[in-house]
Amino acid sequence: MDDASLEESLRRLGFSAKEVDTYLTILELGEAKASTVANESGVSKRYVYSIAEKLAEREFVAVDDHVVPTIIRANPPERVVTALTDDLERMRPALESRFSRATPRSARFEVVKSRVTVIKRVSERLGRAETEVTLAIPYRLIDEVAAELRAAVERGALVLLLVTGVSPDGDLDLDGLASVARAWEQPMPTMLTVDQRAGLVAPGEMLSRSDSPAQAIVFEQEQLGPVIVGSFLGNYFPMATEVYTADPAALPSTYRNFRHAVLQAALHRRADAPVRARVTGRPLHDADLSTELEGVVVDVRQSLLEPQTSSFPVENTLIVETAEGTYSVGGRGAFVEDFEATDVELRPADAPN
Repeated sequence: MDDASLEESLRRLGFSAKEVDTYLTILELGEAKASTVANESGVSKRYVYSIAEKLAEREFVAVDDHVVPTIIRANPPERVVTALTDDLERMRPALESRFSRATPRSARFEVVKSRVTVIKRVSERLGRAETEVTLAIPYRLIDEVAAELRAAVERGALVLLLVTGVSPDGDLDLDGLASVARAWEQPMPTMLTVDQRAGLVAPGEMLSRSDSPAQAIVFEQEQLGPVIVGSFLGNYFPMATEVYTADPAALPSTYRNFRHAVLQAALHRRADAPVRARVTGRPLHDADLSTELEGVVVDVRQSLLEPQTSSFPVENTLIVETAEGTYSVGGRGAFVEDFEATDVELRPADAPN
């Protein structure tokens, strides 16, 4: 097998390109310090430690952290092959069991016991994000999901990121990884929601201790997603400090995710660029009100962006001044506002109607 075939085989085992480069470098060196592996592979030293931990859990390498500096040692190939074979054999009963009982996609749960699997599940679900991501994760693990976060932003999803266990005054590299990112020095559970219907919750100790007996829950359940989003926005996001905000999006643009429309309206207003909104949906209290509102956004109530302007953490409301009057607009499930929006088009306030 040539090098290209070996790299492809490792990728089929679930390794990223950087993980493959790191492992092959360790194999060639036999054993080395993390700094040496980083220099030889072109992977950052911080990421080398994280990759080495993953490789050690799968018995590809051994990490000797009882000496200073830490030494990473390649395990003999026969040991690696034996471990892989044993893993496959252990999987067989579970695979056969799952094959015989299909679970509805709308109500699926999975218990995860491995930190490596937690990160893998986060990456997989980020890759499916279409409209919205909320993610709280230790900052030391951000490199492992950075590519997926950046891709979600580039696809046009609203990405609200909270990095934990790190000072907001530090040199944090989060550019392009979120719509809004906040940092909090305190530890907290790792929490993910994607499009409000799928996600993950993992106790903080599970990603900080290799011997933790804690377990994570991965879910795909439309009723649970909004509950986790509410906890994220109501209990944790307000405690953190804003450290990165993307530039306002080019307008005009249409949003089916109401929170994203609220954030963009707030960003443009913060930049002294008033916006107009054309809102499609339904009136909640006035039967004579049209199913479409058109007007200038005169106020935004939100807690996604500093300074917070909402009266409670999960409030997201546009105040739209139309020719017929001024109305409050909420997203799907709104009940205190005048209007429930399904689509919001934003454009510069001085743009022609």
